Amino acid sequence: MKSIYDFIVKDRKGNDVALSEYKGKVLLIVNTATGCGFTPHYEPLEAMYKEFRDRGFEILDFPCNQFANQAPGSEDEIHSFCTLKFGTEFPQFKKIDVNGETADPLFAYLATEKPFQGFGKGIKNAMLEKFSNMNNKTFGDKAYIRWNFTKFLIDREGRIVARFEPTVDMADVKKAVEEQL
Repeated sequence: MKSIYDFIVKDRKGNDVALSEYKGKVLLIVNTATGCGFTPHYEPLEAMYKEFRDRGFEILDFPCNQFANQAPGSEDEIHSFCTLKFGTEFPQFKKIDVNGETADPLFAYLATEKPFQGFGKGIKNAMLEKFSNMNNKTFGDKAYIRWNFTKFLIDREGRIVARFEPTVDMADVKKAVEEQL
């Protein structure tokens, strides 16, 4: 059986990073975009990172441009935006695809292990569901991630303990992270 630690990803400069380097840490793995309605999630993510990193917490940020072209810039442009606008210090990786034939194997694994369960109730969530259904038609059965800022919580043993859609309140994400620490 695969483990989160079996994956190798690329940092934003294109260098290999083995996720085994993060053994023993609590991880929040996120696909992000700089031009999305959920981009303000960077603020509570960074606050969480500053509060918990000394307790063995890491956020792994993977920009993705597969949702309405909301992350069109280069890795350096995206990194500059995030550090200047939100003061992010957590690791940011190479821009990837999270859906389709070119989906990064890490995200295919995460989403297969913790599949989409819906965006929740309410008008905004129903609209996002409609938008994501239209966007993800092109990916068919490889539509692993439904929108930007989907978050996967990994415990210290490398197990995927939760998946948070972008519509989940960030206070609930923080509470789940703190429970793992």
